[in-house]
Amino acid sequence: MASARIVYASMTGNNEEIAGIIEEAFEDLNVDVTTTEVSQAMASDFLDVDICVAVMYTYSNVGEGELPDEALDFYEELQELDLTGKVYGSAGSGDRFYDDFATSVDDFDKAFAKTGATKGADNVKIDLAADGEDIEHLEAFTKALVDKQASL
Repeated sequence: MASARIVYASMTGNNEEIAGIIEEAFEDLNVDVTTTEVSQAMASDFLDVDICVAVMYTYSNVGEGELPDEALDFYEELQELDLTGKVYGSAGSGDRFYDDFATSVDDFDKAFAKTGATKGADNVKIDLAADGEDIEHLEAFTKALVDKQASL
């Protein structure tokens, strides 16, 4: 059985909900999944699973979009790992009001790419809370990750 870990940061609850949707989709696909809030996780936790997922918000109060403060250490540690042979995906909620809409999703995508892991699905960026169509995209994202992992 494949295994997955979802690490998320959520200020408003939107990303916690997104992580939950992905978690449920993994469970429906018979993947053993663990979901952890980023302040309670270590990047090295990804060494113990087949599929690695980050669900992050972008802090957009002033200036350019920034990573969540609580995710900074995790983000730095992630880039030092060797995740060759693992599949990753990046998703998150943002607010289209800001020019830097959900840029943390892209930042984590680039960090994962540095680890040697294989990108398993296109990034998913959701405007605020996930609705019906967003849920379908998250389910397709999760299935793509599982399919990619099975093909390695």
